[in-house]
Amino acid sequence: MSKEEKSLSKAIQNKLKKQAVNIHKFGGSSLASTQCINRVVEIISSHCQLNDIIVVSANGKTTDQLFALHALGVSLYTESESNTKEVNTQLSEKISLTLALIEQQQIALITELLDKKTIEQLVTLLALDIAQLAQWLAEGPVKYQNDILAFGEKWSADLLSAVLNEKICPSYSIDARDFLVVESCKTLSINYALSAEKLQNKIVKQKLAVITGYISKNGEGSTCTLGRNGSDYSATIMAALVAAKNVTLWTDVDGIYSADPRVVPNARKLHRLPSDVARELGRLGNPVLHAKTLSPLNKFKLEVNEVLAKNHPAQHHVDKCHLHVASSFDMNVVGTEIGEFGQIAQQELSVTFLNELVLAKLTAISNSLSQYITGKYSPLCMDKTKGYVVITNIQKKSFKEDFNDQEVDVSFSQVSLVAVVGHKVASRGDIKARFKRSLLNTEALSVVGSENQHSLIAILSENCNTELLNYVHNNITKDSKNIGVVVAGLGNIGQRFLEILPSQLTKNDTLENTHLVGLISSTKALIKNDGIDVPKAVSLFSTEAKPYQEDEFLTWLNSHPYDELIIVDITPSESFSLRYQDFFKLGIHVIGANKWAASSSTKNYNQLLKTAQKHNSLWLGNTTVGAGLPINYAISDLENSGDSITAISGIFSGTLSWLFETYNGDTKFSSLLLDAQAQGITEPDPREDLSGRDVQRKLLILARMAGFELSLEDIPCNNLVPEHLQKISTDEFLKRAHELDDFFEKQLLQAKEQDGCIRYIAQLNNDDKNRLTTEVGLKVLPKEHAFSNLTPCDNIFQIQSLWYKDNPLIIRGPGAGREVTAAGLHSDLVKLCKVLAHKRNQVKIKRVN
Repeated sequence: MSKEEKSLSKAIQNKLKKQAVNIHKFGGSSLASTQCINRVVEIISSHCQLNDIIVVSANGKTTDQLFALHALGVSLYTESESNTKEVNTQLSEKISLTLALIEQQQIALITELLDKKTIEQLVTLLALDIAQLAQWLAEGPVKYQNDILAFGEKWSADLLSAVLNEKICPSYSIDARDFLVVESCKTLSINYALSAEKLQNKIVKQKLAVITGYISKNGEGSTCTLGRNGSDYSATIMAALVAAKNVTLWTDVDGIYSADPRVVPNARKLHRLPSDVARELGRLGNPVLHAKTLSPLNKFKLEVNEVLAKNHPAQHHVDKCHLHVASSFDMNVVGTEIGEFGQIAQQELSVTFLNELVLAKLTAISNSLSQYITGKYSPLCMDKTKGYVVITNIQKKSFKEDFNDQEVDVSFSQVSLVAVVGHKVASRGDIKARFKRSLLNTEALSVVGSENQHSLIAILSENCNTELLNYVHNNITKDSKNIGVVVAGLGNIGQRFLEILPSQLTKNDTLENTHLVGLISSTKALIKNDGIDVPKAVSLFSTEAKPYQEDEFLTWLNSHPYDELIIVDITPSESFSLRYQDFFKLGIHVIGANKWAASSSTKNYNQLLKTAQKHNSLWLGNTTVGAGLPINYAISDLENSGDSITAISGIFSGTLSWLFETYNGDTKFSSLLLDAQAQGITEPDPREDLSGRDVQRKLLILARMAGFELSLEDIPCNNLVPEHLQKISTDEFLKRAHELDDFFEKQLLQAKEQDGCIRYIAQLNNDDKNRLTTEVGLKVLPKEHAFSNLTPCDNIFQIQSLWYKDNPLIIRGPGAGREVTAAGLHSDLVKLCKVLAHKRNQVKIKRVN
């Protein structure tokens, strides 16, 4: 084994013996002020353990100030011979003023955040650093450029560590130059083995490490910087060095979007992004991702696993590290996760652009020349057949000199690019065709797929403007919103809903990006972020479901990785309906066959509506009344069209419909009841049906839908079960069911004497004087009445309104059953997904650099 492999193996094995750490990186805007730093401290307190690592950028605009300071020093130092005395004096004064401003800003942060003793220590150290800065600016600012720029991160790390020590936990700061070794300041190639070993020697147990981002040292001990946004790169390097499980980049935006949201207002957050796709996005100009950020997570994991495989074959290999992008301005907002994901995340699409590029045209590009160009220049794109390479403006001079030396003719022209980025998007014919159509009115020189197939790039002769970017984005991402569906309740109706779902997903375009991601019963749950194979859903649930824990489910809902989430509640559970308030607070949508929430107390019902509206949650419950019959839709449409409903009546129970359509006196009522119970027409305890409570709840739901404010107590309900039979056990009630017969015989006899029939009716009436009356109970109806001649089990609803006054609107059909109820739930799902497909979430951007 080589020396490097030994040191690498030793460092990794030491790490694997401990709990895997997490890396948290905070950018300059996240640390820009006292308020920002206090927010960071709160995040650390909530999200970090003592063995985690914090990586920091310089506070606010400190690095920009140091760059400006260095430029002033260079002007004074290199041009002093030609400058007049007055010019030199002005430059010296600017340097002094800038140094003073930087020192004042740092002192302000120190004094506002820390106690007196710590203030004195840090201010003393700061004064020494300012003196050192002044000396380097005088002696040779070019030589000390990187040393000058490194102060921002050093001050930031020392300050945050001191604040943590006073307010949260034991902490210490580490200057990354004490362990992070690069081969040279030009190539910035990381010596992972040596750096990992050095870092392990710096780690202090039971203290939280705060490490400087952006800076490192080469083999000769000179300071090197990792480039603009280099602290992100530092964070993933740290993750590689300690085999971390997760890296979180806390920044001023809450994730990565399908386009730059400052330019494309309709951009949507990408909740989960495959690592290869994220890397391509960073390469092609995404404003959040540093181009090199992801490389350590991929490259080093491979090296780590190779060493482990050689020397410890039985050892579990290190898992791939996931990268998170989150907002330090609102830690409760779910950000973007970058890692290895399945099909749902691989469907994500985004659009990016870069202006002010250079197209280098060569006479020919051979395979060897292609390899040379790729290795040295990492071009944004290249077409060997057409003989062109697209590079940045900064690379133009070097490229020209390089090929002039090789006596290769090269011509240059200014270009820009706009690109679609997604998993293997270059091989997706539908996306390629859509991309080309969106460019029809644009002078595109070429459209080419990247070598890794994760992007389609259009080369433009002019800069990509805002209008074009928005147009391309709208055409490419219009179908890409991912909607997750959780089904709660796996009884007869729930299983039928799942049986229908595969064909619905296949044939209904509205459901194209709808994914089954969760199944819940009263005792078990199966949640899969990458989706559940719908045809195998029931069998997967039986083999893979885990015990259902409500708190765990709510935690998952709080960070689910979908644009929208729908819970289909097919449970009869009151306790599950009590969670609707939590669902709506999280912006989750509900399709409910469950009647409890919609018929709860007036206070709770109104609060649910208010919460749902506030958080843009949609709540559909067509199947709470009438199964698949469109009674809720009809009432809603009448209200929306300006009509005013004056009466609602009908037979709302399929069970009571069957009983009273069938009961004619030839058979005892108790015999019919027991027969219906055996067939599953009634509830297991038939008293649930005979009590009328279900009908009472349904009338309340329809009344509320029609705009009437009622509670259950406002609706008189005729319980058909005598009081002496109401509180006994189900088994005893079934044995004594014959005690119902005399009552129903008398009711039937009275009806026949009036040449009528008995039916269990729900009624609501609002008269001309706005007096509202409601009732649920057994009534005698004429045989010619619309409610008197139904197919057993049918429901019938009669609506009177200003427009349907003399000729009421009637809706009739099966009001119960697994088939029609499941179908009604699917109708609600399609309707909801249509609305969500056109929903636009406002992008809130705080302090985007």
